[in-house]
Amino acid sequence: MSDLFSALPPSILGIDGHAHIFSRKLDLASARRYSPDYDATLAMYRHQLDQHGLSHGVLVQPSFLGTDNRYLLDALQQAPGQLRGVVVVERDISRAALDEMDRLGVVGVRLNLMGKALPDFSEPQWQVFFGHIAALGWHVEVHRHVADMPALLAGLMPFGMKIVIDHFGRPDARLGLEQPGFRQMLELGRSGQLWMKVSGIYRLEGSARENLDFARAALPLLIDAFGRQRLVWGSDWPHTQHEHAVSYGSVVEQLQALGCTAQLMRSLLIEAPRVLFDFALIQA
Repeated sequence: MSDLFSALPPSILGIDGHAHIFSRKLDLASARRYSPDYDATLAMYRHQLDQHGLSHGVLVQPSFLGTDNRYLLDALQQAPGQLRGVVVVERDISRAALDEMDRLGVVGVRLNLMGKALPDFSEPQWQVFFGHIAALGWHVEVHRHVADMPALLAGLMPFGMKIVIDHFGRPDARLGLEQPGFRQMLELGRSGQLWMKVSGIYRLEGSARENLDFARAALPLLIDAFGRQRLVWGSDWPHTQHEHAVSYGSVVEQLQALGCTAQLMRSLLIEAPRVLFDFALIQA
């Protein structure tokens, strides 16, 4: 078992704020950038949590399953106190369907915009949709390269929802802290409406050393802009497209290599995700 939580009292639980589950037997979306050739089941994920001293997790709908969230929703029903969900849905989904997802433990929707045209959030359908999301108290999770992030965030923020940014905002570690969009994203973080997932360091485009160096340099800036209370960690298990080089253990090591204080580690793993993902039952 990892010693990641050795500085925390045994009664404190750890929350993994970003993971995926799926099976090769599921129907995949026709428009997809990736097709898995293995299974990443709920049982396998819960084993990873147990092996690394974590007790709760957040399941995020993978893009290659499209808007068919049945596998994720079934997992939530199997472990209702342990898991929360972030789904991918069509804009015209009914409020009744969203209410049912809410009952099962869904707390957000994901906009995976990698490789897609940027949406126009002024369109009436978006306004109705985000009205439902705001009324439910859910968050909107955004996945896009950092150069486009300021414009996306500016379009989303007027709806008054919590907004969660994936994987450091997907910067290119090779371009440093002054790359287009990164500083602007930090400034928007000062609004108090935005959250950041300190996750997916291995997805930052550079070498392993460049990615970790960027994450180390970016972390104090994120703390300053977003506040420690709006930063959460996630494993991004099972590390799709990087499965052969990345493991749950290696992303835990990356987190440890950031040099977080005990207070920051507790915030990333307990306090911030408890609030964002509505884990009201977690006791310190």
